Amino acid sequence: MKFAPLIATVAFTGFLTVWEAPLKVINPTLVQASAQELSVNQKIALLTKNKGQIGSGDQLRRFFFGDLEPIGIQPGGAGHVVNLYNKANNVTFSYCSTYDVIVAIKKGKVAKFEPSEVK
Repeated sequence: MKFAPLIATVAFTGFLTVWEAPLKVINPTLVQASAQELSVNQKIALLTKNKGQIGSGDQLRRFFFGDLEPIGIQPGGAGHVVNLYNKANNVTFSYCSTYDVIVAIKKGKVAKFEPSEVK
């Protein structure tokens, strides 16, 4: 009975190895998505592409969690928008919390966007 823990460990490891194979066959993107990391430029490009769509604010929070600094508020969106600056990448995002959308993105520290950009 000295080998029982060793046999159990080997059996459990084999079970996990066999279980991952069907997951890769069913949907390989599930396995690749967790391993793939987007660069900062890819994240900003994706946010620019999704600008104005509901949920783009959630993307912003996931991509730059803890790195955003509010630098201004102005009329726009559905009432007011908050301008959030990312110091690490020198990019300002204009965010409408009513609809959870990014309404404008610009390089540099922008305290106030043009009214036509944040409507």
